[in-house]
Amino acid sequence: MAAATDLDRTDFAILHLLAKDAWLSNKQIAASVGLAASSCHERIKSLRARGVLLGAHAEVNLEAIGLALEAVLFVQLGKLEIGVVDDFVSTTATLPEVRSVFLVSGRSDLIVAVAVRDMQHLKAIISEHFNRHDVVLRVETSVVFDSRQQHAIPAP
Repeated sequence: MAAATDLDRTDFAILHLLAKDAWLSNKQIAASVGLAASSCHERIKSLRARGVLLGAHAEVNLEAIGLALEAVLFVQLGKLEIGVVDDFVSTTATLPEVRSVFLVSGRSDLIVAVAVRDMQHLKAIISEHFNRHDVVLRVETSVVFDSRQQHAIPAP
C-alpha cells in the first residue's frame, strides 16, 4: 500500500473526483485535473496497483429493492482471542444483509450495520447468526430512522 507521502496533488485530485462520482470518464477526470487522457489513465492504474484506489461501487436505494429497514447492531463478544474474533468478523462480513462491520474499542466489540426486509428478517439475522454463536455475549440493536453518508475523502 502506498504511503500518503507517495501521493501528489494530482493523485489526490483524482481520488476526490472519483469519490464524488465513480462514473466520471477518464476524459472528464483528465480535463478536470489538467492531464492528458493517457497520463490520467496511467495515474488511475497506478493508484489501483498501489492499493490506494480499491474499487468503485454503485449507491443503491435499499428500500427500492425491498430492504426497507436498516439497523445498527452493537455486539459484545466473550472470547477475545484474536483468531476467534477475526473468524467471527470475517464470517459476519460475508452475510448478505451486512453492510459494514467495525471492530472497535469501548463497550461493544463490534458495530454491524445491516439492511433487512422487515423486523422479522432482523430478528432472524440476530437469532441465527449472532445469538447462536458462542463468542457473542450480547447484541444491542438500534433501528436507523434516517442516515446521511459522505463519499468525499478527507484531506490528509
